[in-house]
Amino acid sequence: MARSYQGNVSSMTQSGQGAAPAPVIRTIGLSDLHHALRLGWEDFKAVPSHAIVLCLIYPVLGLVLARTVHGYSVLPLLFPLAAGFALLGPFAAIGLYEMSRRREDGGEASAWDAMEVFRSPSFGAMLGVGTLLFALFVTWIATAQAIYTAVFGYETAANIPDFAARVLTTQQGWWLIVVGCSVGFLFALVALCISVIAFPMMLDRHATAGEAMVTSMRAVAQNPVPMAAWGLIVAVLLVLGTIPFFLGLAVVIPLLGHATWHLYREVIVKDPNARPVIPEPRERKPAADFPANLFPWRRSDRG
Repeated sequence: MARSYQGNVSSMTQSGQGAAPAPVIRTIGLSDLHHALRLGWEDFKAVPSHAIVLCLIYPVLGLVLARTVHGYSVLPLLFPLAAGFALLGPFAAIGLYEMSRRREDGGEASAWDAMEVFRSPSFGAMLGVGTLLFALFVTWIATAQAIYTAVFGYETAANIPDFAARVLTTQQGWWLIVVGCSVGFLFALVALCISVIAFPMMLDRHATAGEAMVTSMRAVAQNPVPMAAWGLIVAVLLVLGTIPFFLGLAVVIPLLGHATWHLYREVIVKDPNARPVIPEPRERKPAADFPANLFPWRRSDRG
């Protein structure tokens, strides 16, 4: 999986003596996006993680369906909720970055290795940026609801055909589509700028939240066309993943998660002073010990 990179790079140095050198940002092209997606697909085939994604997605969908059964229509929010995966995805995929990192270092990776990210020194920083993305997601849902209410009022659609006819065959519906997509684009742009490589950088270099977000924004500024194309790829794949009852997300989310790690490697020059991490061998855990295996420190304390 090793690859020699060529092309333009720009060094971002920090002022002050004794300060650690800032990451070096490459200028990438569209072919690098294809390479990142290909490596992400190889990671997914090597360590299938679709079962984990299904376990996360379907409880949420069950809550949405339960609200619908009890008389509260969530039809106007289905598309905003699906689009919201793009806002929360970078944080939700932190375990996938760890698996890709381990495979890159030559070690074996499994779904259990995704849990190791919780022991990372930079997990607090990742949690902070994740909280920011969640706040952005909540704001987006509230904004989408406000836009729908401004157009159609508080009267809810009776069923899916009624909702589709209201949105697709009326002037108000087309206005809703244009305004909603435009506002959603702004939210997605903010999330892309601050997080496109932030989480892999925090995992790899143990950077602070501020350093990771600033580096992410500078990477986007230096590579506006490839990063815009990456955002479009993410949006299209997420939409395709939600069409067959959200089943496709079980493949799309892991693929994008692994590919994001490799996109980070494409954009940021690897730290020459970094010591290679040799993954420690993990003992096989019997299924009977689940879910106690999720909290190994509890067992060590008892011992």
